[in-house]
Amino acid sequence: MSLSLKWRAAIVAAVTVLGIVFLLPSVMGPDAKLPGFLAERRLHLGLDLQGGMHLVLEVQAEKAVEQAVERMAADLKGALREERIRARTVEPRGKEIRLVLRDAEAADRLQALLDDDYPMLRPKARTQEGGRVEIVLGLDPNEEQRLAKYAVDQAIETIRNRVDQFGVTEPTIVPQGERRILIQLPGIKDPERAIRLIGKTAQLEFRLLAEDVSVDEALKNGPPPGTEILYEHQVDPVTRQVVGRRPLVVQKRVLMGGDVITDARVQIDQRYNEPYVTLNFDKRGARMFERITSENVGKRLAIVLDGVVQSAPVIRERIAGGRAQITGRFSLEEARDLAIALRSGSLPAPVEILERRTVGPSLGHDSIRAGLMALAIGGALVVLFMAVYYKWAGVVADLALIMNVVLILGSLALFEATLTLPGIAGIVLTVGMAVDANVLIFERIREELRLGKSPVNALESGYAKAFSTILDANVTTFIAAAVLWQYGTGPIKGFAVTLAIGIVASMFTAIVGTRVIFDAFLRRRTIRRLSI
Repeated sequence: MSLSLKWRAAIVAAVTVLGIVFLLPSVMGPDAKLPGFLAERRLHLGLDLQGGMHLVLEVQAEKAVEQAVERMAADLKGALREERIRARTVEPRGKEIRLVLRDAEAADRLQALLDDDYPMLRPKARTQEGGRVEIVLGLDPNEEQRLAKYAVDQAIETIRNRVDQFGVTEPTIVPQGERRILIQLPGIKDPERAIRLIGKTAQLEFRLLAEDVSVDEALKNGPPPGTEILYEHQVDPVTRQVVGRRPLVVQKRVLMGGDVITDARVQIDQRYNEPYVTLNFDKRGARMFERITSENVGKRLAIVLDGVVQSAPVIRERIAGGRAQITGRFSLEEARDLAIALRSGSLPAPVEILERRTVGPSLGHDSIRAGLMALAIGGALVVLFMAVYYKWAGVVADLALIMNVVLILGSLALFEATLTLPGIAGIVLTVGMAVDANVLIFERIREELRLGKSPVNALESGYAKAFSTILDANVTTFIAAAVLWQYGTGPIKGFAVTLAIGIVASMFTAIVGTRVIFDAFLRRRTIRRLSI
């Protein structure tokens, strides 16, 4: 055996062994005792094979922009006060801020302030009536686009943190278009709970109750300026259902938000045996909370989550240490989900569920069975045809075909890829493509044998002349797979990945693998007639 053949044989053997090694953890199951680097390299099943939930969410980015404008309006109001610019009104209206200034001089000073500190705000309209000047400010289009994109990016990161803490393995959370998010949670056992956790805005606010305002009067005539009516849910302790709502008049001013929370944990009340959520604040939050409680002793502080009052305890004394707690007759599961949502941060904007699909585990098992059946039947027919039509050469092609499937599955396991039903279709397609390459080679060899060449020379010419055709066909298919991977989502990407890996594996096994077997057989003995 020549040195070149020895090297080629060693490479084929090494690649095949590596494929088998990386495939072992997936075949032996999670309970098998394997080295650490191998135990982590497993072939994961996709949503359509093991069941789970598929969601498409849309981030209402306009709400995030409006909230940013509200914060800018409050900040601008404080800046006007510091600069002694007299303004009668500073109020946000959607994506705009309306200002009413006392005179033209104040308007000119406002413009200077905007140029220096608020370049993202631009005057959209200006009217003057008497000495009063009314100005409408709007966001710069680039700034509005930046805020909307940030809201989507932040929503993806927040949802990913929540899903990770929820305990789902191998989730898929990717952007889809400009404002949509694709979420796939394979193996999820409680879809409803997952949806509640993912969609919870988790906007936490600490506000004071307007205790000097009558709730009945506010319900009848509307709340006074600077206040609003929020409700505290009354929950049945047995069924955990909301059985009533108690109205409370709450000040609109937010004393502190949830952005200062560093940790949230579930604790059990030793007296009433009910779960509650403890909060830890960062240094800034601890100082703010201490100041709020020291300045409002004897008043009720409402803890508002997503517009619902969770509790409104009376502040008995100044609270230092940067800790607080939320009580609200939670079940243990609700308290855990609330803690996860608060730890991962609030969503920058509400999300809307546009598409929802749940795949049951039994359907996933049926898909696996059907896919493997299709692969087995298709593979068996191909193996039988090659062995009957091309005789001994067909058997060599069948060995390469088995090697091809092993290399595909081993590569998917190596990269910890997710195998989906379209991925199995890609493997079946690759099996046909691998055989197609051998058919081209064998027909070329037959033509050379008919010209009277020896088996060794016919083999050499057959592989050389078929190579360019095989390469062109596989390159064009690989380009199609790359386009599918770039622009496809979910199952389409799974199909593209499997197809691309299959193309590389089939090129290796059909051209290199079978050639090594033929060369090793022909060079060790004198063959006058090739069984093809």
